[in-house]
Amino acid sequence: MLVIPAIDLREGRCVRLYQGRLEEETVFSTDPVAVAKEWARRGAAWLHVVDLDGAFAGTPRNLEIIEAIARAVNIPVQVGGGIRTVETCREVLERGAARAVLGTAAISSPEVVAAACEAFGDRVAVGIDSRAGLVAVEGWAVTVPKTALQLALEVRALGIGRVIYTDTSRDGTLTGLNLEATRQLAAESGLKIIASGGVSSLEDIEALKELEPLGVEGVIVGRALYTGAVSLEDAIARAGV
Repeated sequence: MLVIPAIDLREGRCVRLYQGRLEEETVFSTDPVAVAKEWARRGAAWLHVVDLDGAFAGTPRNLEIIEAIARAVNIPVQVGGGIRTVETCREVLERGAARAVLGTAAISSPEVVAAACEAFGDRVAVGIDSRAGLVAVEGWAVTVPKTALQLALEVRALGIGRVIYTDTSRDGTLTGLNLEATRQLAAESGLKIIASGGVSSLEDIEALKELEPLGVEGVIVGRALYTGAVSLEDAIARAGV
């Protein structure tokens, strides 16, 4: 199981939000490229980069930094935040991303997801963000009357093979993953799942590892790495057991 460090970009800085709230921001670095290089040096096999400005604006705002990160590391980078058209997806990939993550488009423009899958295949994934059991979009600012599983089955029919699943109520809180919701999504969707939101300890990594046979292939870790609550090296070791 992969342990994937998160790099959230806002106004050119590396930040973490509490439950996705812009007013509850912690800045961890003003040099996201240096952060990316450090995670790669310490053994990360992938990086997860989110353009927070893009998620709220509806179109990427940190493409230059994303390109610089992709060029600076020799590991693949998946990128999300504001990717809502096939053209934007193409630009993100052309700038060096190994994988583009569509979120809001899966709700607002399913035809974009289908076209992106046809054009880019496995280099496209969908981010499914859940709040109180329902899907949250537009930088988690809006909830729609659809469950994570319903959306997962819909995007699978469009050609998606992998989703990044986040319980937004836990993101940035260090309160632990929503293991039961992750288990259900993996078991009932048949998709590959990368879990996210709330990792606080190595025990969280170990518990998620048990879901690997169901299709859980990775976990994104943010605040726990930045605060030192979890060591990347230890997390990778536990995930690989």
